[in-house]
Amino acid sequence: MMALFLGLLLASLLQRLPIAVFIYYVVISLITFTSYAIDKRAARQDTWRIKESRLHWLSLLGGWPGAMLGQQHLRHKSSKRAFRLVLWLTVIINLSLLGAVISPQGQALLTRLGGY
Repeated sequence: MMALFLGLLLASLLQRLPIAVFIYYVVISLITFTSYAIDKRAARQDTWRIKESRLHWLSLLGGWPGAMLGQQHLRHKSSKRAFRLVLWLTVIINLSLLGAVISPQGQALLTRLGGY
């Protein structure tokens, strides 16, 4: 996870990605971790829970570092094998898309779109 954040920061400094991408990953990871914490508390108190699909969407949208920290630090959703499998799929998809954006072809597309 630290490698991701350092890589994003480096890519931003080398002008391969806008700094907003780094900030986005930090913010969505914090939101995802907080969602895991809220859901863990709700599970303990037997109250309204956050849907697993919503947690997976947050991971897919870039919050997977927060999800991983939530599983490890909070010990939440860490024993459900199917949940862990889907989480890892969201990580693979997210990193693949990020890699595509950082690639020369992705950079050319961003330039054509005027994004960076």
